[in-house]
Amino acid sequence: MHLEMQKFKADFFKALAHPLRIRILELLSEGDKNVNEIKGLVGSEGSAVSQQLTILRSKNIVTGTKDGNQVIYSLRDPMIVELLAVARQIFNNHLVDTISMLDKFTESEIETESEK
Repeated sequence: MHLEMQKFKADFFKALAHPLRIRILELLSEGDKNVNEIKGLVGSEGSAVSQQLTILRSKNIVTGTKDGNQVIYSLRDPMIVELLAVARQIFNNHLVDTISMLDKFTESEIETESEK
């Protein structure tokens, strides 16, 4: 049972492992959109957007509701918004640590150069 949950989690994160899919989720976190709206906002071909939406739908991350001749996409679970915010914070923390490390390295290089 534990292994099944880990596989589910791995598959879920694999579904998120594409820049265009992340961008689509960020846009959907602002509100429901159809393919043309998403395409216009990401500046990508409709086929690429449709392909990524198909993957997100197959993993039950987004849902599509027919509205006339259009499909309106939305986040299946509003906690995706929180997940994206946490991921952004982790990235920011990592970036701050990296900048700090680079600053220390640069200071060390400057000290070494001044000793010559």
